[in-house]
Amino acid sequence: MRQRISSGSPWEPIVGYSRAMRSGSFLAISGSTAAQPDGSVAHVGDMHGQARATLEVIGRALAEAGAGFEHVIRTRMYVTDISRWEEAGRAHAEVFAEIRPATSMVEVSRLIHPDMLIEIEADAIVPERR
Repeated sequence: MRQRISSGSPWEPIVGYSRAMRSGSFLAISGSTAAQPDGSVAHVGDMHGQARATLEVIGRALAEAGAGFEHVIRTRMYVTDISRWEEAGRAHAEVFAEIRPATSMVEVSRLIHPDMLIEIEADAIVPERR
């Protein structure tokens, strides 16, 4: 079984990707950001706020696939300023403190929009539907 999940992002059809793709019990969630439906970015200048908004995007993709944050086994965080790692890490911990998936945080030179400070990917193992 393959399930494609779309967020309606303006970049999905341009780039040719889905917000998430489920194959059997494995769910891969594409790099997600604090982008709004109109292409603007929420919480400009606020790493923690953008990380929280990004995790909300990931939460919606998880829910559509029949999963929750407790099913996440790995995250990857891409930040434009690694000196602000604690702000991003605090937002991650607010969601994953008890779950504690494997994770990485890497500094990148920039993201697709100049106001974006963080992009997060997630992988999950989703319970089989009955």
